[in-house]
Amino acid sequence: MQLHYEEYGQGDPLIILHGLFGSLENWQTISRRLSERFRVVAIDQRNHGRSPHSAEMTYPVMAEDVLELMQQLGLGQACLLGHSMGGKTAMQLALLHPERVRKLVVVDISPRHYSPRHGQIFAGLLSLDLTAFHTRQQMEEALAPSIPELSVRRFLLKSVARTPTGGFHWKINLRDIFDNYAHIRAAISGGPPFAKPTLFIRGELSDYIRDEDTALVRQLFPQAEFQTIPQAGHWVHAEAPEAFLAMVLKFLG
Repeated sequence: MQLHYEEYGQGDPLIILHGLFGSLENWQTISRRLSERFRVVAIDQRNHGRSPHSAEMTYPVMAEDVLELMQQLGLGQACLLGHSMGGKTAMQLALLHPERVRKLVVVDISPRHYSPRHGQIFAGLLSLDLTAFHTRQQMEEALAPSIPELSVRRFLLKSVARTPTGGFHWKINLRDIFDNYAHIRAAISGGPPFAKPTLFIRGELSDYIRDEDTALVRQLFPQAEFQTIPQAGHWVHAEAPEAFLAMVLKFLG
């Protein structure tokens, strides 16, 4: 699959992978800041952003997508930085192809299986008839009963684009993402442990990485270290960008 990507800067390669419902656009500010030290390759994962759509969406498949892009770009090895779903893709690639990964940064996600937590979001998004709306504000208001947080609604609606005739359409492949939700929640496995430097960054206010996850993380990533960003939730890079950048730059060296 030919993934859509954008490059920033020069230097050692650093691949950035967004989370569920996101895109590389959510990482533009961070990508540009990191491009002062690295050749940043920000990727739209399959079924997201401007990358192709597919009915197949498992972590081994998404890891192979990234490997194919690395081969296309002539990247023998790169550092990986992934948030949430992108963190699981990055972990999967590191376990299956450790020779291609120099260092790994995983942002607010564990390799474990997750119980469903996006039911209201899916229900709200799938209920929208985009042909019935004329403005984004109308869509924000329609989503309010199922998604009360305005910031979350606006984040999700970044995946809606204008059609040439002035209407709206989804950029994400919403139906197939929903149909693959069990795969997206699945645990990461396969391959020997990734025995290279690994950093797990979590938000203090987030429950995505629990204390009891430490044993599983160290089993798969024996060199893992953990850093917590105070007063930040799941979107740590957006809520505390300076603290996040400082941690990443110190770790990557």
